[in-house]
Amino acid sequence: MISDIKKYWFKTGVLHEFEVVNLKDLYAKSFDELTVPHRTEFYQIIWFKKGSPKHMVDFNPIDIKPNSLLFVDKNSVQRYDDTEYIDGEVLMFSDNFFCKTEVDTKFLRSCMLFNDLHAVSNITLNTGLTKIFNSSFQLIKTELKTNADTFQSDILRNYLQNILVISERARQNIRTTKLNKGPDLECVIRFRDVLDKQFHMLKSVSKYALQLGVTEKRLNAATLKIMAQSPKQMIDSRIILEAKRLLVHTTDSVKEIAYTLGFEEPTNFVKYFKKHQQVTPLEFRNRFK
Repeated sequence: MISDIKKYWFKTGVLHEFEVVNLKDLYAKSFDELTVPHRTEFYQIIWFKKGSPKHMVDFNPIDIKPNSLLFVDKNSVQRYDDTEYIDGEVLMFSDNFFCKTEVDTKFLRSCMLFNDLHAVSNITLNTGLTKIFNSSFQLIKTELKTNADTFQSDILRNYLQNILVISERARQNIRTTKLNKGPDLECVIRFRDVLDKQFHMLKSVSKYALQLGVTEKRLNAATLKIMAQSPKQMIDSRIILEAKRLLVHTTDSVKEIAYTLGFEEPTNFVKYFKKHQQVTPLEFRNRFK
């Protein structure tokens, strides 16, 4: 069953669905949980202050440098290194915490730190940025220690937004290719947002376009410009990613995975997977045993 990929929410008692925890302490308390594949229903900014671990996010091994930030989107399947000493901070927050208005939601959806459609965002901090982030994290931790009132969530949200904006600028400065924000990017992000929620039920480009209120031609132009992929290719990529997750990180049978992903016949899923991966689902699963 899908539940084989352990999924975590905020623990009971966290007031704002917003928290900063010490990475060394988290490692000590939850080593067994962190070092196996898992998902979270919240976003994470992981500040690796010490150590050079290899962090896995959706089959992508990321070589972490000391004093760097990693931005992990919600529901990504990740796994911490079980051999490398690490220390740092983890800032966690949910949609419920950040998205209080339509403007907030639009900001987060267009933030490339969690919506980089090509790679997982990872920033190595220089001396100036280190000072800024040390100050920002300390302000957050100080505020979290004060008695909660009607202003606290807004104050924390403002601190978080500053961190995201500063990180976005740093990310833009180190990238050789930049995604220009505008109607095309906004269209692609909206498409991906709907796709993430409905890929297991909906596989028709025309039906996605209808939901988004655009023509198929408009959607196709946007995805080709931003992603160099057609909407159909993006749908296929999302289905294949989830299929890989379920094959490697669960004990579900191929038949169960086929039904989970919306295939009426398991044989259709096997043909579909082999077409895109050149191996059968079982052959792919066996690679990771």
